Amino acid sequence: MPDHFYVYPAYLEKLSRAGGRRVPAGDGLTEVTAEEIAEAARRLGAKVEVEATKQYPRRFFTYAGRVKVAKKPGTTKAAFLRALAAELKRRRASGGRA
Repeated sequence: MPDHFYVYPAYLEKLSRAGGRRVPAGDGLTEVTAEEIAEAARRLGAKVEVEATKQYPRRFFTYAGRVKVAKKPGTTKAAFLRALAAELKRRRASGGRA
């Protein structure tokens, strides 16, 4: 079993589930970048690596990049994505970006 998982910006955007969103619709954000995800993941205590030239297979026409996140024991990917979306919302609320 791998010791990491990938987070694509599409996982956190206001898309349909079929389009790639993996968080609840109310937690979706607009224009999420891989660098923004990496920064929020670091604030959550995760070790991350940005892979800027990668693309999400469902959105193969855009090169939004992806973030490689080291797994932490006892944390699921779904729980991490919800926490990440909440952290991004908090960060954007303080910075004025929605």
